Amino acid sequence: MLRSLLFLFIATLPGPAQTPIARTHRIQVLIITGQDKHPWRETSPYLKGLLEATGKFEVRTTEEFKGANAETLRPYDVAVLNYSDEKLNVPDWSDSTKEALLDFVRSGKGLVVYHHSATSFQNWPEYRQLVGCIWKTSSSYHSPVHDYQVNVIDPNHPITLGLKSSFSAKTDELYAGLDCIPLSGLHVLGTGWDDHSLYVKKHEGPPPGSPSQAEPLLWTRAYGRGRVFATMLGNDIRAVHTPGFISTFVRGTEWAATGSVSIPPEPEVAK
Repeated sequence: MLRSLLFLFIATLPGPAQTPIARTHRIQVLIITGQDKHPWRETSPYLKGLLEATGKFEVRTTEEFKGANAETLRPYDVAVLNYSDEKLNVPDWSDSTKEALLDFVRSGKGLVVYHHSATSFQNWPEYRQLVGCIWKTSSSYHSPVHDYQVNVIDPNHPITLGLKSSFSAKTDELYAGLDCIPLSGLHVLGTGWDDHSLYVKKHEGPPPGSPSQAEPLLWTRAYGRGRVFATMLGNDIRAVHTPGFISTFVRGTEWAATGSVSIPPEPEVAK
């Protein structure tokens, strides 16, 4: 009897304090893809892997966003566009889906515009206001895929802080002749030199006699209370393995989501 009472007494004693397991919040990312002349089936999972490898992000992907609404986007901190309908005979997004994306960013969330996504929605005027610079089918152009240098214009922005003054883009397109909002509303972080001697088909390139010039390739923009980061780098899977692309993409996504950057640059492009 005494032994039984002693057992019950011990069983009721408080045990050692349980230390709560710290759960680090991961930035919630939605990659919007599923339509593009560029190889989205290759680049979307690769971009997802880049983000997840940092340990900072939890990433989901949707290949069908046409019927999306505010509830679709509510769980996320940032959306990444790897989507374009340029020159594709596909149904347009509904007005309510477009407005849901605009409201998402206006409310204080983030948007990353990846490469060919700048060509989308040619008949949606507000898309230019959202992104800052867009590709116009009637007037934009690029030279053949080649290697070139990306020059950092603002070394003090959180995305480019700690990067070398320039880094390499490999087997990539260099977009030129983009249709941009006034520069007062655009924060250019990096440019590339559009060498007009590289154009083989002159009628598809810059206006005849126009000089070579620097073109914006990386920029940010405020939209409402939200943040937009755009990168024109990364034409296909060959072009997205460079340290410069990786560094600016993952850091740009973190900045778009939070307004700050904690991810260090890849060693090859760090100062």
